[in-house]
Amino acid sequence: MILSYFLFFIGLQHYYAQTSPTFIEIKGKIIDEDSKDALIFADIIILDSNMSTITNSDGEFVLKVPDSLTSKAVIFSHLGYQKKELKISELISNSKITLTPSATELSAIEIKTFKNAETLLRETLKNRHVYNSDNALMTGFYRETIKKRRKNASLSEAVVQIHKQPYSNFKNDAIELIKSRKSTDYTRLDTLAVKLQGGPFCNLYTDIIKYPEYIFTNDNIPLYDFSFGESTQVNNNPVYVINFKQKPSIIEPLYYGKLYIDSKTLALTNAVFSLNVENRKLASEMYIRKKPRKVDVYPTEATYRVNYRTQNGKWQYAYSNILLTFKVNWKGKLFNSIYTLNSEMAITDWRVNNTNIAKSRENMLKPTTILADETSGFKDPAFWGEYNIIEPEKSIESAIEKIKKQLKRT
Repeated sequence: MILSYFLFFIGLQHYYAQTSPTFIEIKGKIIDEDSKDALIFADIIILDSNMSTITNSDGEFVLKVPDSLTSKAVIFSHLGYQKKELKISELISNSKITLTPSATELSAIEIKTFKNAETLLRETLKNRHVYNSDNALMTGFYRETIKKRRKNASLSEAVVQIHKQPYSNFKNDAIELIKSRKSTDYTRLDTLAVKLQGGPFCNLYTDIIKYPEYIFTNDNIPLYDFSFGESTQVNNNPVYVINFKQKPSIIEPLYYGKLYIDSKTLALTNAVFSLNVENRKLASEMYIRKKPRKVDVYPTEATYRVNYRTQNGKWQYAYSNILLTFKVNWKGKLFNSIYTLNSEMAITDWRVNNTNIAKSRENMLKPTTILADETSGFKDPAFWGEYNIIEPEKSIESAIEKIKKQLKRT
């Protein structure tokens, strides 16, 4: 399994002061040049820096640029599209960016380099030397939302610092909490509250290269069927596509999806996959740790996405998104409830750390952490200061505005 989820919520909050230079804020939307559709999960990176963000489900983004970088350009990229470079001065008045679709067919000769898709996967999992080989301190923005049907019931956001171990070793990464805020409307949760255990660790563990044991192991790889899909591009480079799913004879819930592998470096660039939840009992055991005896809870959807980014010739974890949907049946009640849990984390800045990562710090999170606030949050409009965040969706913005209005009345 890749994650553990509990039912119920408890609180946690810590604030850090941040002092940094002044900045400008750029907002915009990235769309497909032909269809004009919004491009979700597109990367926005300041050239010659480690600062970045990603578009939300509406294709929108916000990027805070320090004064020292305003003369730089910004790179916009997305899986299957040609990357685009624009000067920051152009973006201040140019908020709509179009990307051109691109597709590259890998020749039969290139594909025949590998005996089959499974062989390519195994080579990719072993190919750790093309990933970051230094200790790194990564600034990440994390958001989790819980909805009952279509209404937001809980919103949590945090700025974290990830103490990322080199991909060349097998030590686990650590996460330090810098800022967090949360608000929950328990009136929308009936008598059942939903709790996400792990918080930012859940998203960090989707890093398949660093933590392959959560999805692919030497023991379970033979339980999958692998095949080549239609190739595509990432940052104008040709990319292998591997389709995978569990063999029909396997009862145990495994994953199915697509892996995108750079044809030059054999690095995993993106992965999109889901858990097979057809076996309700076994799938439920993978996620549910505690529930009332009179309640049946089982997942109806479990989808994951992880993106990597290359910098100075090395690849590293850049973004992940998790979407879980649960159905809750109360015994003796006619109607059921549907809850959707969504969490995402984006790396917005990073630097190489030449010293060993501290093993214990006051604000280090544990993998069992539940990210929640003990205070109302969302009061301070300048709460995030100059930290880069993921632009909220329209529905989340609406929920935050409602929370603000409620706080003004109290």
